[in-house]
Amino acid sequence: MSHQIIPADWTIQRSTPFFTKDTVPSALLNRHNTRKGVFAQLCVMAGEVTFYGYGSKEAEQHEMKIVIPAGQFSTSPPQYWHRVELSDDAQFNLNFWSSPKEAE
Repeated sequence: MSHQIIPADWTIQRSTPFFTKDTVPSALLNRHNTRKGVFAQLCVMAGEVTFYGYGSKEAEQHEMKIVIPAGQFSTSPPQYWHRVELSDDAQFNLNFWSSPKEAE
């Protein structure tokens, strides 16, 4: 799997505050997935965040590793298992995108 493109007609439905190593929810550091019909966009403002993607909930090894530096972002498609690791100076937030039909 490679970087996924969010469909052009989808919009941001929710954004998180900025997280640091001290404030990141533990759920993001452990394997989790995005809901059906929702793309997650991870935007890094400082430091770097490493994204690990897994082919399934049970997969022992990650199938993808993306290091996202400050000023860059990456996306996670609907229902994709993943987790993140943060550098000591990391600061990032998440935008959750869905189709206008899902938002109704």
